[in-house]
Amino acid sequence: MVRHIVMFKLIPFATPAEKQTKLNEIKTALEALKGKIDVLRMIRVDFNCNPAEAYDLILTTELDTLADVNTYATHPEHVAVSKGLIGPVKADRACVDYEF
Repeated sequence: MVRHIVMFKLIPFATPAEKQTKLNEIKTALEALKGKIDVLRMIRVDFNCNPAEAYDLILTTELDTLADVNTYATHPEHVAVSKGLIGPVKADRACVDYEF
């Protein structure tokens, strides 16, 4: 199994409420991928509660193989969320994949 973890830092928002709304939209859209991408075994999105840290959101997924990570990453449903919803508000991204 491979755990694929991605952290996102979002651009500044006008208000904390606006930022939280966008975070919730991203969480809902990403977690909805579970039933749409067959190689996706688990997906979870959480928000950073520590304001001293740079990243706002963490995505944790589990897939069988690294090839499945690529299948997930290039799947049209994932691309739509990544480019359409996250891309316009993404300031930075960090990723790690590991076998367990």
